[in-house]
Amino acid sequence: MKIFSIKDNGKFEEFSQTPFQNEHEEKILENWIEANSDDILEDGKLLIIGRQVTTNLGSFIDLLGIDREGNTVTIELKRDRTPRETLAQALEYASFVSDLDVDNLEEILQNYMSDESLSIAEYHKNYFELAEDEAVSFNKEQRVVIIGQRITSEIRQTSSFLRKKGIKVTCLEFSFFQTQDGKNLLSYDIVVGRELTQLKQITSSSLPTVDKESFVNSLDENGRYVFFEILKLGEVNNLPIHWGTKGFSMNVDKDGVHVAVCYGYPPNSVFKQSIYTALVGRGGFLRKLDVNESDIKDLWDGAEKTGLFKSAGRDLKIIIDRKFTDNEIEIIKCWLIKVIETIKQHDLK
Repeated sequence: MKIFSIKDNGKFEEFSQTPFQNEHEEKILENWIEANSDDILEDGKLLIIGRQVTTNLGSFIDLLGIDREGNTVTIELKRDRTPRETLAQALEYASFVSDLDVDNLEEILQNYMSDESLSIAEYHKNYFELAEDEAVSFNKEQRVVIIGQRITSEIRQTSSFLRKKGIKVTCLEFSFFQTQDGKNLLSYDIVVGRELTQLKQITSSSLPTVDKESFVNSLDENGRYVFFEILKLGEVNNLPIHWGTKGFSMNVDKDGVHVAVCYGYPPNSVFKQSIYTALVGRGGFLRKLDVNESDIKDLWDGAEKTGLFKSAGRDLKIIIDRKFTDNEIEIIKCWLIKVIETIKQHDLK
């Protein structure tokens, strides 16, 4: 197949098909899949939760994801292996993933996103924009995706057979093109699963983290107004700030152990522009402090009484989708100060 771009003068410029491995490492392809994960399944979006995930046999899953229904999806890049080896490796990964429980999957997601506060249920619900009453059973089924420049007839035939037996296998074949001026183009077909052709322009196990400047720049005017005061509160009280792939956690240092006070997220995150508490979820009170339930309940009740916090699964959240008044921001800061003081009053587990 030939692919052309149309120049300003109306003439065609051919993209020359280039063997991907000649000039690119497999990491480049992993990056592409990571950034375009919603386009590789035949039946919907895909949430990536891990990269280079170590199995019990010491091998590494290229990418691990979850679909809308909560099924796990192992993504295998076809290297210079025989068709039999490729399929055996993919099925080995799926068998390993089948034994992972929700806590295992949540830990993988937290490592991947560099955010120990994340609840996989809440993150999944936000990512797929599920209704509040829409229940999901995680890892009930396992799916396999095989990606390569050439999906052999042996792989296609066996994958189609596995699909008939109820094992969802998707095979994606791609071609890489390049013009003389270095412009890149990627074309791919889902050759097992559903016929689909699209054109696409073209870490370690975690994504790059943001810093204060890039975080603030990602906020809208309403968010900057609130987070300026929150971050200023952290600086005045010498609270450690941990920057994640999208947002941050503000912490109290307890003898070298950082206990989360709250989490902040920008508009382009799964959680929208928001502040999340850390009273019950990982990274906060219950996991790290020897604290009574009554203390947590007092803080929880106090937050709800402000009228600014809403339920967010195991914790509470404030969605910043409007301009907050100075008085409302002061109420948030006062509640956070109570959290800080409570953390300081309790011992580590």
